[in-house]
Amino acid sequence: MNETLVQYRDKATLYWKQLSKNQKYMVIGTVVILLAVVILTSINLSKTEFATAFRNLQPNDAANIKKYLDDSKIPYQLTPDGTSIAVPASEAASIKLEVESQGLNKNGSLGYGAFEGSNTFGMSDNEFNVKLINAMQGEIQQMFNQINGVASSKVLITVPKETAFVTTQPQESTASVILNIESGYRFDQAQIDTMYNLVAKTIPKLKYENITISNQNGELLPYSKTNGAIAGTSGQIQQQFQVKNQFQNELQKNIMSLLGKMYAPDKVVVSVISTLNFDQKTSKQNLVTPVNTVDNRGIEISLQENSKSATSTGGATGGVPGTGNTDVPTYQGGQNGGGQSESEENNRIVNFEVNRITNEIVSSPFIVKDLSISVGIEPPVKDDPNSLTQEMKDNIQKTLVSIVSATLADSGQAFTEADIARKVTLFAQPFAVTPGMEQAGINYWMWGGIGVAAMVLAGVGGFMIRRRRQRQLELVEEELSPPTKVELPTIDIENVSNESQVRKQLEGLAKRKPDEFVNLLRTWLVDE
Repeated sequence: MNETLVQYRDKATLYWKQLSKNQKYMVIGTVVILLAVVILTSINLSKTEFATAFRNLQPNDAANIKKYLDDSKIPYQLTPDGTSIAVPASEAASIKLEVESQGLNKNGSLGYGAFEGSNTFGMSDNEFNVKLINAMQGEIQQMFNQINGVASSKVLITVPKETAFVTTQPQESTASVILNIESGYRFDQAQIDTMYNLVAKTIPKLKYENITISNQNGELLPYSKTNGAIAGTSGQIQQQFQVKNQFQNELQKNIMSLLGKMYAPDKVVVSVISTLNFDQKTSKQNLVTPVNTVDNRGIEISLQENSKSATSTGGATGGVPGTGNTDVPTYQGGQNGGGQSESEENNRIVNFEVNRITNEIVSSPFIVKDLSISVGIEPPVKDDPNSLTQEMKDNIQKTLVSIVSATLADSGQAFTEADIARKVTLFAQPFAVTPGMEQAGINYWMWGGIGVAAMVLAGVGGFMIRRRRQRQLELVEEELSPPTKVELPTIDIENVSNESQVRKQLEGLAKRKPDEFVNLLRTWLVDE
């Protein structure tokens, strides 16, 4: 066995000496890269990937789950605040099912499970009522904790005592709920109304006006049908807020899409601030227009013509004979006479039909009264802000100004070009690198190094296979070619006086001509 190892070592040493300096460097580099790849791969594979299985835990629930994991010898990670627990990703699903099956995660309350395993026989009415109220509080709390956006909740119920006496002011049940809402989450009015319904339907004879729901900051979440004016106004304000955010987000997305085609999407930051007017106006118009616009006349639908003439003959003129108090003394009385009179009357009535138009005009749901756009661009050369030329800035400025001008066209205000230009801000600034991006860069370098190492190994392997095939071909050619007499080096052994001189000559020959030295040893072995 030792002789075999010695032979392999000698062959490796001989092969190493036959390599050139560049080949030796290549082999050493390949070995180093291979070791680095093996070490990095083993480190990554040996790491346990954790996934968060439990969030927003109450202290007692976190303690129960932690005890279960310790007893089961399952590795886990507990956040500093003790509200979240991460377990190995490969076992997260099974651990969740096991925890739920054992009832360890109760969201800080027992609910009606408080009556499980307890004997109510012999329990006083007061004790039973206290347990019943606690159970209802726990059930409501568990329902609220299942709602998306609710991290935790606290419920307090007050139920009046039943009495056989008639009271002038009957007491009513009340319920108060405090919600710990997750950061950045906002409930709409429909979701708030659902919460009120959950509480009202759980507690018997509970009126909606006796329910109070607030968030962790003490802000009231009102019911839409209680104090309708206030709740309706709150819902309307929330809806307007959502419309404003949607408008700004859509405009920001469009600008990002436009500039992202000219620059990298991660090199552009857009901020949009707007002022919207939600005042709606309704106007009614009653218009009358002619059918025939040339003559400015309508359609003739009816015509009526009347003609009348009259002729009269004879008649006396004059006053009444006699005198009296009313007679004028100097008035001469009339005399009988004759004459003829004629009269003629013509009329024409025409009815025309015209266009009667009634318009009810409702204004737009909102009008953009003001708009401001700020755009930050990372220069092509990160550390050189001047690499973003003035021509590029002017082109972007013109694009943003046109967007602002088109958006404010229906605002009802007159803006000059200078006013619109002041509503656009453009600046060049290198962007900061977040830790996540740095970690991603490290991963890219690591996988890039692994890829390069794999390519180098493939190249070296191909080179070694090719070299081996060439050596095999050379051996075949040597076997087929006629043997040639090997000229062995000569050593003057007769003229040396002792063994030390022979040894020195052999060592010198081995250093100067290793191949000839090996052939000499082979010849001596064959002769012996």
